[in-house]
Amino acid sequence: MPVTKIAIMALSLLMTSTVFAASSAGESTNPTFVLKPVPELQDPPSDRFPGDPAEHKAVYMWNKADAAYQTAILNSIKAMIKKYGDNVEIAVVAIGPGLHALAKEPQREVDPLTYDRIESFAKDYKVRWIACGNTMNTIHWNHSDIRPFAEYAEVGAAALMELQEEGYKLLVW
Repeated sequence: MPVTKIAIMALSLLMTSTVFAASSAGESTNPTFVLKPVPELQDPPSDRFPGDPAEHKAVYMWNKADAAYQTAILNSIKAMIKKYGDNVEIAVVAIGPGLHALAKEPQREVDPLTYDRIESFAKDYKVRWIACGNTMNTIHWNHSDIRPFAEYAEVGAAALMELQEEGYKLLVW
C-alpha cells in the first residue's frame, strides 16, 4: 500500500477515535450553529396605531381534508398572529375536501382540535373563513350547513384571486 494511503487511513482513524472520545466525554464535536435574522425582513418601526387597518394581509388556500395538512396551516396562522398581532388580516378559503372543516356536520372526518381551533381563530383573532360556493353546490349544501362565523363566495378560486387583487398574499401548502 502506498505511504499516502496509509497516512490518510491513520489520520482518519485518529480523527474517528478523537470524535468518539469527545462524544463519550459528553463534549459536542459540532460547532455552535446560530441562525441569523434576514435584515430586510426585520420589522421597521411603524406609526400604525392599534385598530388601524393592518399593514399585512395573507390568504391561505385550504383544499385538503388531511389532518396534518390542516394542522400545518393552523400552526402557520398562529405564527402569523404571534408575529404581527392585530397588524395582519388573515383569510382562509376552503375549497373541495377542505370545506368539511367549515360544516356544522362534516361529512368527512375533521379532527376535533382542528374544528375548535378554526372557530377560535375566527372569534378570537378575526380570521376570515370563506367557503367555496361552487363546492357547496356540488355537495348540495347551502349557507345553513356552514358554521355561523364562516362567509361564502360563489367561487372559491375567484375569492382567492380577488383577495390577492385587494393586497392579500397567497400562502399555499
